Amino acid sequence: MIILTGGAGFIGSCFLATLNAAGREDVLIVDSLGSGQKWKNLVGHTYIDIVSKEDFRDMMAIGGLDEDVEAIIHLGACSSTTETNADYLYDNNYQYSVDVAEFAFEHDVRLIYASSAATYGDGSLGYSDRSSDLRPLNMYGYSKHLFDQWIRRQGMEGACVGLKFFNVFGPNEYHKGSMASLVSKAVGQINQNGYVQLFKSTDPAYSDGGQMRDFIYVKDVCSVMMRLLNQPDVNGVLNLGTGVARSWNDLMGAVFAAMGRETDIRYIEMPAELARQYQNYTQADMSTFQAVLPDVTFGSLEDSVADYVNGYLTREWPYL
Repeated sequence: MIILTGGAGFIGSCFLATLNAAGREDVLIVDSLGSGQKWKNLVGHTYIDIVSKEDFRDMMAIGGLDEDVEAIIHLGACSSTTETNADYLYDNNYQYSVDVAEFAFEHDVRLIYASSAATYGDGSLGYSDRSSDLRPLNMYGYSKHLFDQWIRRQGMEGACVGLKFFNVFGPNEYHKGSMASLVSKAVGQINQNGYVQLFKSTDPAYSDGGQMRDFIYVKDVCSVMMRLLNQPDVNGVLNLGTGVARSWNDLMGAVFAAMGRETDIRYIEMPAELARQYQNYTQADMSTFQAVLPDVTFGSLEDSVADYVNGYLTREWPYL
């Protein structure tokens, strides 16, 4: 059995689809469906059952799990960079992850967990996944950094995989609201208004829309996680981006091209609260990743955006 926390969420549900495509249906999902539309991510996919995070923590604590657990893919977390309840993030993102890791290590279970590029803060200290001296800009990033540090303090970096996701986009993210990718939001803006809005730059080193990110397609992310599930000898805290930074203008240009429209970008002021914690540039240092998985390649930004826009966002049923 594979346990998939956050299995109804964005990356989790896409990975469930990847597992099903590989013939794996023995998946226990840990998640909360709430009152929104997240349940749609699970339609058409096969799994054993869904349990809540609270029940799962109880099951780990009192022995309510099948002994034949092969792996835990731990993606469940609050991913909001604007969440201000530090106590909630400490328990939900850090302490919960500690509970999962302790169970996995005690029972010799393969553990793959989600970290984040938000751990790098403004990037002034670089983007090396070997670095532990980081300064996150928000509590979300700090909660992820705390767990990466816990793994290292336990000497367990060689017994699991932590993936520092960069800017992931793709199907099944519609339910994330303000945290959904700009690709998802832009298609709606363009269909409604004919143009898209980007924040003006607050840093003279970057032009308006010239701020850069390492964008990676969720299908590439899931392909990597499947490789790691099947290669338990590959471990460590690893960056997972493409290793190539592209601008927001590039991203929006790819969206307009995929929709067959002329690019029309209009720039608006960035809110002061966001400007204080804004990353103007991210690019994954992929040297550690390439050393252990040298044959992995990623789709181009343009091809990935075209697949997302035309394969999902313009369909009546836009889910993977």
